[in-house]
Amino acid sequence: MAAGSKLRTSVYIDGFNLFHGCLKDGPHRWLDLAAFCRASLPGDHVNCIRYFTAVITARPGHPNATQHQLTYLRALATIPNLSIDYGHFLTGRTRMKPVQGRGTVEVWKTEEKGSDVNIATRMLCDAFDGQFDVAVIVSNDSDLLPPLREIKRRFGLPVGVINPQIGFPDPSTGRYPRPTTSYALKREATFYRPVRPSVLAATHFPRQFADAVGTITRPVGW
Repeated sequence: MAAGSKLRTSVYIDGFNLFHGCLKDGPHRWLDLAAFCRASLPGDHVNCIRYFTAVITARPGHPNATQHQLTYLRALATIPNLSIDYGHFLTGRTRMKPVQGRGTVEVWKTEEKGSDVNIATRMLCDAFDGQFDVAVIVSNDSDLLPPLREIKRRFGLPVGVINPQIGFPDPSTGRYPRPTTSYALKREATFYRPVRPSVLAATHFPRQFADAVGTITRPVGW
């Protein structure tokens, strides 16, 4: 074990699930994932952070979305023990039924492809290579149940889940809704807890800081 008696912990972050679960419509998109992991797992030594995402394509109404994301990825690249695995997005128009009324409406449908497979592969390879004492998944995606089970069964290692699906605070009260829970993951995880809003609020990158290339500035609106 590294760092005295603390457990070597590898954290696997489903970027799409994290963003849409508690970042997209809130004030915490400029999230420092190293600080977030340390605050979420204070008893462990976070020796590895693996972040899984895909580069988005700007759409009408969000012309700066790609550039903002690339700025954030550049900020993440300053974290020494963080790596980024890329999947890809499929975006297209489709017709879906509205909640109320008849017929269908045309909507944009965006799907991220590859991240769940990438997470499962990385987790299992890292377990085989003896890279961690504890694995932690930051996601609420039940597709990650098979690697969670196999790491516990084959390697006898604990796997925790931090659920980012906590939603966004009510503007009038500041209160968060009840988190959306994958009970399949919750049943199998060694430990299971929601992301804490106080941790999100306390773990932002500085508004402006430097990397080897130059200055990184928090995107407007983030």
